[in-house]
Amino acid sequence: MPLIAHTNLPTFQRLREEGEEIIDPQRASLQEIREIHIGLLNMMPDAALEATERQFFRLVGACNQIAQFHVHPFTIDGLKRSPEAQAHIDKYYEPFSQIKIDGLDALIISGANVTGEFLPDEDFWQPLTEVFSWAKENVTSILCSCLATHAIIHYCYGVARTRLPEKRWGVFSHTLVDRTHPLVVEINTRFDVPHSRFNEIFQRDMEQNGLRVLATSAEAGVHLATSPDGFRIVFFQGHPEYDDISLLKEYKREVLRFYHGEIAHYPPHPEHYFNAEVKVIFAEYEQNVITAKNQQLPLPIFPESEVSLFMDNTWRDTAKAVFNNWLGLIYKITHQDRRLPFMDGVDPQNPLGL
Repeated sequence: MPLIAHTNLPTFQRLREEGEEIIDPQRASLQEIREIHIGLLNMMPDAALEATERQFFRLVGACNQIAQFHVHPFTIDGLKRSPEAQAHIDKYYEPFSQIKIDGLDALIISGANVTGEFLPDEDFWQPLTEVFSWAKENVTSILCSCLATHAIIHYCYGVARTRLPEKRWGVFSHTLVDRTHPLVVEINTRFDVPHSRFNEIFQRDMEQNGLRVLATSAEAGVHLATSPDGFRIVFFQGHPEYDDISLLKEYKREVLRFYHGEIAHYPPHPEHYFNAEVKVIFAEYEQNVITAKNQQLPLPIFPESEVSLFMDNTWRDTAKAVFNNWLGLIYKITHQDRRLPFMDGVDPQNPLGL
C-alpha cells in the first residue's frame, strides 16, 4: 500500500519519479484505511543519509498490507554532520521528543559509521540506548540494521562484536534455518543478501543468549535473527535495503581512499557482485589508478556509467517479502492508538504466540 507524503521530504518526490505510489495527505484522508506509523532512526553518514531514507522508504512502500504508511525520519546527537546534512535534518526530520509524544507502531534503526572498536565509547551510544529503551516499552517491534544490530545486542546481552580479519563485503547466498517463523513465511529458502562490515556477532553467541536465528550464510554468517520472544526486536547483519549500485558506490569510495593514501592497498572487489565483464573493466581501471597515484596524476574517471547496467539486484524480492511479513504482523497485533504497543489480549512477552 502507498506511502503518505506527510512532509516535503525530497525522498518522497524521488520515489515518486521512480514509479513508487506516493499519495498526499488530502487524498489519504478520503480513504478509510488504517494508518501505521514507522520511525526511521537514520544514523548513516552524510553521503548515505538520503539514500538510506529512500532504501527503507521503498521497502515499506512495497508492503501489500491494507494500511497507509507514515514514515517518520529522525536522528540523534553524537553523529558528526556537515552543514548541508544538518540543514536537511533540521528541515525534514522530526525531533525525538515529539516522536515520544506522538508514538510509533514500529521503528527501524539504521547502521552508522564508527570511530573506534568499543561501541559504548561512541558519542552516539547514550542517545541510541535512550531511543531503544523508550521503543522497547512503547513500540510493537524494532528492526535493527547492521551496526544497530551490533549495538543493541551489546546493550541487551553484553555480547561485543568481533573484529574480522578483513572487511566482509559482497553479495552472499543465505539459507533459512527456521522455515516456520512468521517473518519468513513464503520467502525463498535460499536467497542473496549484501553485506558490508568489518565486524560480526557469531551465531553461537546469539543462540547462547536465546536469540532466534532465522537465516545464515556459510560465508557471511547470520543475517536474520530475532529477540527470544520472536518479534519485539528483529536483527539484520546484512543490508537487504541496498540498491543494486550501493556496493558499487562503496567500492568507488574505497578506491578514492587508496588514491588519497588513506589505505595502503588497492581494495578488493566486493565478493559475488561483479560479473566477468565488470572484472575486466576494473582490472584495467586498477592499473590506471595505481599509475596515476605513483606519478601524481589526476585520478582517472571511475567507470560507473560503463558498469552500472551489469549490476544485478538478486535480493530485492526477498527483502520486500520479509518487510511485508514484518509489517503485516505489526498490523495484526499493534494497538490502533500508536502510543500503545499492543491491542488488548496480546502478551508482550510472546506477542506472536510462538
